[in-house]
Amino acid sequence: MAISFHKYQGTGNDFVMIDNRKLTFPGENEELIKHLCDRRVGVGADGLILLQDHPDYDFEMVYYNADGRVGSMCGNGARCTVRFARQLGVIEDVACFLAADGEHQASVERDLIQLKMNDVQGVEHIGKDYFLNTGSPHYICFVDDVEKVDVFAEGRAIRYNERFAAVGTNVNFVQKTGDNEIFVRTFERGVEDETLSCGTGVTAAALVAGLEGMQSPVKVKVLGGELEVAFERSGNDGFKYIYLIGPARQVFTGTVTV
Repeated sequence: MAISFHKYQGTGNDFVMIDNRKLTFPGENEELIKHLCDRRVGVGADGLILLQDHPDYDFEMVYYNADGRVGSMCGNGARCTVRFARQLGVIEDVACFLAADGEHQASVERDLIQLKMNDVQGVEHIGKDYFLNTGSPHYICFVDDVEKVDVFAEGRAIRYNERFAAVGTNVNFVQKTGDNEIFVRTFERGVEDETLSCGTGVTAAALVAGLEGMQSPVKVKVLGGELEVAFERSGNDGFKYIYLIGPARQVFTGTVTV
């Protein structure tokens, strides 16, 4: 079987993108998706995304983790899907689409994609750390020097601890680098390793930084580049009008035989 694909990346978080409007891709085949995401024997990516038609939206985004399983919301992947949809002619400069956590709006502004995230109500305090859901579950830990953190070992320990082992959580290590600036590194479940960027993780980290006094928008540095998160506070620990803003670019296109 020959599969046509597009490779996209958003601040280093990379995805195999497939136009599945004709519903020809076997999305139930976990081994195939895992193979395509494998960096040694496949295309190589942090995840795979299907762009599909939907009767009530401009399109539907179906996201799979690199382990082949259906994933939750992916912020960087959503921005890449918006860029992909524009390239295909599905949208022009604005989009309303369906993802794993419901409806999203987005706009294309030259190199940047501005993605509206869902409201967040409730941030759990775990000692000095935090836990919240921004479409995917995220554990937030502030550190003094994020570059010195062993993200794989420390992130994996939290992801597989007694509380989170069954379902898993993403783990973000966050350093405050300015009045409204942070540096984030993330261990992603499903990838089971550190990625160069995590959109929902960046969003979660920026919101928690807001709880700790930072003002919107928060500028975020990741290993793969820079993002920005805008928001409004809603109550003591809630947020609304949340926007994840950053680049999304095509890397290459191709056909793979499997």
